[in-house]
Amino acid sequence: MRTRVCNLLSIEHPVALGGMAGVAAERLVAAVSNAGGLGTLGCANQPPSWITAAARAVREKTERPFALNLLLFLADEGTIGAVLEAKPPVFSTSWPRADYDLRALFRRAHDAGSKVMHMVSTVHEARRAAEAGADLVVAQGSEGGGHVGLIGSIVLVPMVARAVAPVPVLAAGGIATGEGLAAALALGAEGALLGTRFLVTAESPLPPAFQRAILASDGHNTLLTEIPDVARGRAWPGAFSRVARNRFVERWAGREGELRARQAEAAAGLLRAVAEGDAEEAALFMGQDAGLIDAVEPAGELVRKIVREAEEILRKLGSGIGSGRPS
Repeated sequence: MRTRVCNLLSIEHPVALGGMAGVAAERLVAAVSNAGGLGTLGCANQPPSWITAAARAVREKTERPFALNLLLFLADEGTIGAVLEAKPPVFSTSWPRADYDLRALFRRAHDAGSKVMHMVSTVHEARRAAEAGADLVVAQGSEGGGHVGLIGSIVLVPMVARAVAPVPVLAAGGIATGEGLAAALALGAEGALLGTRFLVTAESPLPPAFQRAILASDGHNTLLTEIPDVARGRAWPGAFSRVARNRFVERWAGREGELRARQAEAAAGLLRAVAEGDAEEAALFMGQDAGLIDAVEPAGELVRKIVREAEEILRKLGSGIGSGRPS
């Protein structure tokens, strides 16, 4: 399976790892890239020295293309400079504020020899990125885990694909299987970016208790909320968090005002939950596609399996639709 994204990024399969800062470690990034996909390393909240060392570590584990990702509303000049100095094959960005100069940033990335991949949650943001010179746009639907917008993938992806054509699009949000990749292609995308699914892999640094929580989920126990961001004292521009509905979330639901007053206490509790592997007291980011995940698998094998499944589905559809024969 090859699409324009494969040719653009010099990868074998149109499957990308989401740039999940803190949980997309070098080993996982390299495993996805070595399998022919695009591994992405999240660099948000990291000092320049960490970024330099992490990019070097990825290159020691793979000779294939990879991306370094920044959350633009958090990125200062030192962070941006460190990422560009690392000269990643792909410069990945998301969540800028409305007044951010994307055109100037993307020009700097191109000057560094990087392709630019920018994630959006609305059509307006997609047009803005394409006009600023993005080589690739990721349309992220609200089904995804972590920080997302409010429009589902099945609507957002085709709207974005039409709005930014001929710039290629990756679909993200709620994709964990070959069915999801096949659906993304049917919606007008040229590949898929996955987050939650790669958290439950052999190379993922996610604590085992958190992986078990994702495996146990049927996808119905997630919700969109600002509670984790209020607890951390950090407002995201236009985003909500999709997280598991656990004790931490239930405790503060409807009490956001009190949570703001007790923010330091809540933030300390979140850090403690991560250290102790307590899935009920952590901000456990997961997408609705958790209901499709039933095993811990090696990331490289997962990339290849998703592509095989998608190819088989597309073959069946191609032979059955419109032929009068059952598919």
